[in-house]
Amino acid sequence: MASEATAQAVAQDHGKHHAALLKCAQACANCQLACDECATHCAKELAAGNKEHLATLMSCQDCATVCSAAAQIVARGGPFSALICEPCAKACADCAVQCEKFPGDQHMKQCAEECRKCEKACREMLKHLAS
Repeated sequence: MASEATAQAVAQDHGKHHAALLKCAQACANCQLACDECATHCAKELAAGNKEHLATLMSCQDCATVCSAAAQIVARGGPFSALICEPCAKACADCAVQCEKFPGDQHMKQCAEECRKCEKACREMLKHLAS
């Protein structure tokens, strides 16, 4: 009986771990898409002469790249999941700050929201992996 209970506990723990990994990976993937979309928007704004969009363009591109790597590593439960979640959370926080400088712009607002969600998911993942 004890081994059956232990097996059930291990299976339940594995299920929680898997669910946490997928939740974080999905947030990273969503953020990558939002940042890529926002970077394209910023490029168009830059081409139209709005030079203040250069910093946000570059921030969104870098954030999208970090989020893409994080989504891949975390989705497969790789050994570097904790290693990538820390810089991903930081990149998302910094990108959100850049996008929040344009509160009236829907693309920027959506990007900032996804960045904040990803930042939170990565920080939660770090806590989960530490336990």
